Amino acid sequence: MTEPWTHDGSPVSDVVALLRTRIDAGHLETWLTSESGRSLAFVTNTDRAMLMLLDGEGDAGEHATTPDAEGASDGFVLSNGQNDEYPKADTVALPQALAIAEHVVRTGTWPADAHHVSDR
Repeated sequence: MTEPWTHDGSPVSDVVALLRTRIDAGHLETWLTSESGRSLAFVTNTDRAMLMLLDGEGDAGEHATTPDAEGASDGFVLSNGQNDEYPKADTVALPQALAIAEHVVRTGTWPADAHHVSDR
């Protein structure tokens, strides 16, 4: 069994349901924290998502990618109101992002078929 993850101090039992509920409510940025201090950041524009896995505070971490994607995508609104744009290659389609988040929370690791790069 992997370590427990929380969102705002509450245990996360169904990460996909949590993320969908937050997205439906207009909360496009979600941070999950593991018992060991690792963080999973999920920022979406409802079409694509930037998904980052950080080992702790100050870690540049890793992020999920779509290597063959071209162009850019905007509308990634952070909780502080900042509206970001990312290259599509640095994001993944929302359904894939939800599946990746579920796998990371369940196993503590990236799925074998998920592309990701280190930002360290």
